[in-house]
Amino acid sequence: MNQDESCLHLGFLIFPGFPMACLTSAIEPLRAANEITGKRAFRWSVVGETASRVVSSAEVGFDPDLALADALGFDQLYILSGPAGRFANARGSNAVLRRLARHGTGIGAFSGGIFPLARSGLLDGHKTSVHWCYEAAFKAEFPGVIASEKVITIDRDRLTAAGATAVFDLMLRLIDEQLGPEAMTEVACWFQHPFVRGEEVEQKTPTLRSDRTEDMLPAPVARAIRLFAEHIEDPIQIAEVAEAVDLSSRQFDRSFKRSTGQSPLKYYRLLRLKKARQMALYSNDTITEIALAVGYASTTPLVRHYQQAFGLTPQEDRKQANQFRVKENAPLPAV
Repeated sequence: MNQDESCLHLGFLIFPGFPMACLTSAIEPLRAANEITGKRAFRWSVVGETASRVVSSAEVGFDPDLALADALGFDQLYILSGPAGRFANARGSNAVLRRLARHGTGIGAFSGGIFPLARSGLLDGHKTSVHWCYEAAFKAEFPGVIASEKVITIDRDRLTAAGATAVFDLMLRLIDEQLGPEAMTEVACWFQHPFVRGEEVEQKTPTLRSDRTEDMLPAPVARAIRLFAEHIEDPIQIAEVAEAVDLSSRQFDRSFKRSTGQSPLKYYRLLRLKKARQMALYSNDTITEIALAVGYASTTPLVRHYQQAFGLTPQEDRKQANQFRVKENAPLPAV
C-alpha cells in the first residue's frame, strides 16, 4: 500500500491501441478533486509494459512514467486496452500483476482492458463489467469469468468499468470515499456530469438499427429482446417468445415492428449476427466455432446471412480488421 495514507496512488497500465477517453476520464476528475480541495488527495502514474511510447486507438502517443516491472506502491492499478491487448512478455508481466495483487494493490480494468486482465488469471472467480460490444467475444474466451452488464463492478479487490463515462463514475466513487460527497458533487458539476452511476446501474444498449435504447421500448418488447439475447446459442421460436411476453403472435409481431421497425425474426437474426461479428473481430475462434456459438448448425447459412448484413464474409471482415491493425499500427477498435 501507499506509504502516505492520505494520498491514493493510482497506476494506469496502457496497451497499444488503448482507449484514450478512458485515461482522461480517470485522470481529469482526480485532478479536479485535488484542485478543488487544495490538497493532493490523489496522484497517478501512466505505466507501460516497457518504458517505450504507447500509441492509443486515437493514434496519440503517450510516454509512460515507468515500466510495469518498476511499478511499486500503487493502491490501485488499472489496465487500459482493446480486446486484442496482450503482453509482449506474458510470463514476466503477468507475474508482476499477480505480485502486486498479492501485496494488496487493487487491480482493475477499463473497457477492453478486461481481456488482458482475464488472460492474467486475476479475474478467475471474480465478477467483471463487460461492455456490451465485447460481450460475445469475452464470454467465448473466458466462460469461467462472471460477466456483468453493470457499468461498474467492484468484486473484492477487482474494479472494472465498461466505457469512458463509467470510468468517470468510478473515479467519482473514489473521490466520495476519500473526500466525501460534497467534493464528489462539486467535481461532477465541474464537468457537468449530471448522473453519478453506481454498481447497480446497467449499461444502456442500442436497439438494433433504431435510434432507441432498449430501456425506451415497451415492456413486452424489451422482455422479448432479453429472451432473444439469452438464446443465442440455442435459438428460441418466435411463438414461444410471444407466449412468454403474454401476447398473441399477431400482437407481438405488430408491437415489435412498431417499436423497432423490424419483425421479431429479422431482429433476432441480426442480434445473433452481431454476436457473430464480435467474435469474428475480437476472438480467435474459427468460423465453425462462431457459427455454433450463435445457433447455426453449419457455416454456410451463417456466412450467407453475415454477408447480407455486413457486406462481407466473416473471414473477409476479420482479415480487413487485421490488415488495418498491421498497416496503421493500431489494434481493433477500443471503446
